[in-house]
Amino acid sequence: MYDTERISINNINKVFYTNSSQITALKDISLSIGDGEFFCIVGPSGCGKTTLLRILAGLETASSGVTTIKSSQNDRPINSMVFQEQSVFPWMTVIDNVSYGLRMRGIPKKVRNEIAELYINMIGLRNFTHAYPSQLSGGMKQRVSVARAFANDPEVLLMDEPFGALDEQNRLILQQELLRIWEGTQKTTVFITHSIDEALCLGDRIMVMTAHPGMIKAIIDIDLPRPRDIATIRTSLYYNELFQTIWSILRDEVLSNKTSENTII
Repeated sequence: MYDTERISINNINKVFYTNSSQITALKDISLSIGDGEFFCIVGPSGCGKTTLLRILAGLETASSGVTTIKSSQNDRPINSMVFQEQSVFPWMTVIDNVSYGLRMRGIPKKVRNEIAELYINMIGLRNFTHAYPSQLSGGMKQRVSVARAFANDPEVLLMDEPFGALDEQNRLILQQELLRIWEGTQKTTVFITHSIDEALCLGDRIMVMTAHPGMIKAIIDIDLPRPRDIATIRTSLYYNELFQTIWSILRDEVLSNKTSENTII
């Protein structure tokens, strides 16, 4: 599907140890993600989705196996991560938050502010450029987090349920804005969500994971045209057929997970 591989994941396993037991969070995860692909991961709570993303981000170490993110430019960061929880700096203005990664890379102030303003405009916060997070709503703060990740121009964008804590209206708005920004940048993205609907609206492929230990149960191509309008694609027969297909794959794992005692994020 993609001419160039950006992410390679080979035989990843992750085991957590306690004083009296061990919990296998991930088992035999192998896949490749193409350059410019929007790759979504869904699975029951506790199946290891976030653990896999944290391994890709370098925040967690695999027990065995190898992950590789191919770099195209030495001066670009390997990844930027957007968390579910709001992660803006409360003492910084919107423009300082968005340009923070660029400042850490030594980009001159004039250049980094120009880049930051571009993404601030793209996320619809032009009138809040010099506002502080205390003056923003939860949805607006998450827009700042998304803009900061794109502005830093990483090789790969990692997103861990970034809209999960938002109300439905803000979630829909941010999904559409994310699509618009992504379609302009074609940034390789790995996106975790509990929502089949969200994965279908955003993704090129969806990986369905098993209940723990987290393994790959299925990877499904999403052949919906781009650019996408969320309201329009939800009305298509193909969208509804895909939704039913993915839910039929995921349902048994969700039910199995409810009877299990040990889970890991």
